[in-house]
Amino acid sequence: MLKLMLAAVTAVGLSGGTTYLVQRATHSGIIPVSYNDQAAVPAQRLIIGLDISKSNPLVDDPAFAAKVGQRIAGIVRGLGFASEVHVRTFGSFEASSNPFYFDTQISTKARPETVAAEVQRLIAGTPLLVARGKWVSQERTNILAFMDNVSNSIGCAKLPTTVILASDGIEDSEYVQLQDNGAHLPAPDGKPFRGCRELTILGVGQGTRSPMETVRLRREWSRWAQAAGFAHFTGLNDW
Repeated sequence: MLKLMLAAVTAVGLSGGTTYLVQRATHSGIIPVSYNDQAAVPAQRLIIGLDISKSNPLVDDPAFAAKVGQRIAGIVRGLGFASEVHVRTFGSFEASSNPFYFDTQISTKARPETVAAEVQRLIAGTPLLVARGKWVSQERTNILAFMDNVSNSIGCAKLPTTVILASDGIEDSEYVQLQDNGAHLPAPDGKPFRGCRELTILGVGQGTRSPMETVRLRREWSRWAQAAGFAHFTGLNDW
């Protein structure tokens, strides 16, 4: 099942990205939520960014990738009907470097537990996709440029919106080399995420092996998220 899913994901990525609706699948260990319970949950929007730059352990640490996949799947599993799920990869600025995308809406044909299982398999399979050359790990980490694209292409309107980044949080771009001592994230242009519920970064400081660096990175992103208009920020190194 996992190999078939990864093959399907690879086909989507190589084709330049096509809406991928999971319409039929069964997965052991998942308890379906009743229709009435799911219908009672307000619709939300979940945007998931997968950092496939070389500095991020997501690309080469299967245990970490599995942990991230499990946590994000738990969030997807709790979504109500009419909720949106968007998955993107990022790293280098060039659009051709990150052609993969996944967009779906929770419904009776794409139930939350089914979408959650596929998202979990995708994220957990990231190291395998990179190792097989289906996804190419990248030299730069353009988190700010990715967030700018998110605000312009999807945004926060109409639905309560959460952005989750599976990233070490180390911006490495023409904006800033955040790994340098004394470096700071630039202030956002206005409040592009005004009205967004939360920015979450899973893996802040992962790979640095430095608690102090992790705290510094979390502080930088917390300030940026507040300035950009997010109501809340969560930055986790481990959980």
